[in-house]
Amino acid sequence: MPFNNRELSWLDFNSRVLAEAQSPENLPLDRLFFLAITASNLDEFYMVRMAYIRDQEKYDFTPDDSGMTPKEQLEKILERGNSFQMRQAECYMEISSLLRESGIDICKMSDLSEQQTTFARDLFDKEILPVITPLAVDPSRPFPFLSNNTMNICVRMIDEEGNNVYAVIPVPPILPRFIRIQSGAVQPFLPIEELIANYLPVICDLHKIAAYGYFCVIRSADFDADEDTDNLLEEMKRTLKKRKRGKPIRLELSKNFDDELCDFLSNMLGIGKRFVIQLPGLLNLSALREIAGHKELGNLRRNPIVPVPASDFVGHDDIFAAIRERDRMVHLPYESFDCVADFVKSATNDSRVLAIKQTLYRASGRGEIIAALEQAAEAGKEVTVLVELKARFDEENNIQWAARLERAGCHVIYGLTGLKTHCKITLVVRREEGGIRRYVHLSTGNYNDVTARIYTDIGMFTCRPAFGADASALFNHLTGFSNPPEYNKLIVAPKKMKQFFLDKIEDEIQNAKKKLPCGISIKINSILDGTVVRKLYEASSAGVPVSLMVRGICSLVPGVEGCSENIRVHSVLGQLLEHSRIYVFENAGDPQFYLSSADLMPRNLDRRVEVAFPVEEPLLKSRLRKILDTMWRDSSGSWRLGPDGEYRRVEAKGGRVINSQRELARMAMKAFKNLYS
Repeated sequence: MPFNNRELSWLDFNSRVLAEAQSPENLPLDRLFFLAITASNLDEFYMVRMAYIRDQEKYDFTPDDSGMTPKEQLEKILERGNSFQMRQAECYMEISSLLRESGIDICKMSDLSEQQTTFARDLFDKEILPVITPLAVDPSRPFPFLSNNTMNICVRMIDEEGNNVYAVIPVPPILPRFIRIQSGAVQPFLPIEELIANYLPVICDLHKIAAYGYFCVIRSADFDADEDTDNLLEEMKRTLKKRKRGKPIRLELSKNFDDELCDFLSNMLGIGKRFVIQLPGLLNLSALREIAGHKELGNLRRNPIVPVPASDFVGHDDIFAAIRERDRMVHLPYESFDCVADFVKSATNDSRVLAIKQTLYRASGRGEIIAALEQAAEAGKEVTVLVELKARFDEENNIQWAARLERAGCHVIYGLTGLKTHCKITLVVRREEGGIRRYVHLSTGNYNDVTARIYTDIGMFTCRPAFGADASALFNHLTGFSNPPEYNKLIVAPKKMKQFFLDKIEDEIQNAKKKLPCGISIKINSILDGTVVRKLYEASSAGVPVSLMVRGICSLVPGVEGCSENIRVHSVLGQLLEHSRIYVFENAGDPQFYLSSADLMPRNLDRRVEVAFPVEEPLLKSRLRKILDTMWRDSSGSWRLGPDGEYRRVEAKGGRVINSQRELARMAMKAFKNLYS
């Protein structure tokens, strides 16, 4: 059976993001932002996935489902990755030229006027020189430790005997990457490394400077905590320190590096030549978000999608009364995250609420929900929070939140040994006239008010007794020593979810054989699980139409005769990051809808606590159908995966381009206005 390789499929995804940066249909700062995202994505890919494959290459010769061994995968990653970074550099040159025409210049020192040079020199003397630390490398001063993915300058000098001597100047990450210089008609942004390099004779005045160049070291971040410990919190702190000092796995150099500088650095860092790349233009392009995000440059980017109040709660002052009437939904970020925060705040301020229980995977820096949970605990309510310390690259934040919550009197749990708790659920227990009632919020995305403005996610509020009982059982399992329960409504990984989805696919296969209405429609971030992919191939062969909207990794190959000819795969990219997971099974004419925190990947189905939940309210099912239908009509950022493994843009029909994200924003605004008026 045909399979796409995981790593190469991810690189294809990042290429689709780069295509948005290359597209002349997008405004310059939007293109710059997409370019920065591709750089950030690629850095993380190298730190985690390439580091993992490098380790596998040494001892594992087993091919994956696509037939590639780790060695073959690594060779392809390096080939495709190097080519991709050259395309990034070309894209940067094109965008910077467009920006210059629009009055924004990412410049060099030589581009500055005399007055601007004076300003830059004054800034260097007062604010930069006191912060930087040149580090000589000689027998008494060994090569310094350099932080992961930070900008550095390497300098080669000639001493009095004619020998090469070297120094490294780390660019402090506490300083802004781009310095906004006093402007005239054009607004210059000067990379800080350009300013520092201009004054190398001031910094290194003992010897003659022969050459210099900029470089970044990318280190492995593929570390997992040892969970066989008495104190997971302290173990995570140790793991974070270890990650910061991870083994160098890639070295990125500016084009002006000479051979001697290159040999010196690769030897000092112990990085083989195949993991070294020299790039034209800027290094560490992820920093371009500094410029792309400048508010006063808004005329060079498209208008943001502004959330409106969630239509399901418009006109309802009492959030609990609204949920008692029927299940409610919020579609982020077209609708505001405020209703989620209000749900927790209302529980905090309501004297009839006895307990609040919540899972936190990635909280935001503003911590609005964190503050509400603290207040609830201080008010004497029973507050239990499961903080996932192992959320990659958010471990440090989560450790801080855990400490804050504990100080406020919350019961803080760190999850189950060997599993990440990735589900998104809040339980509010309230005493009412008829007895105890449980209110539940379930979501496809995190309790994070920052990402809630740029990630598309869907949340559901309910007080149906079966959901409340399941939520209580889930939290008791997560916080205590109870066996995984039999749930009424929730489908929970790792015990049940994979088999549940396999059974649902099998049901559609049987419906096809009985000539009953059948079909599968799924919107997810990634599909990689081999067992599920094979089952979908079986469904296709049985005549079940399968529609997959997969933003990122897709190991499934659609359109292959005799295997997957009834499967179509699209990927939609746009202004917002598609993050919601929707599963629909036609079920012989009575469609069943599920939302979930889980993708169809082994890590989600086998190694995480995930939740999928049915949507039973007819109004909400209708909304989900409209969301999917709108996205399938997208011809702005939609790509179709072919049987050859290549993605091709979906062309607009009849000349009318449909941007599904803008269309969904318009629908949310219309629903709000209709209710408000």
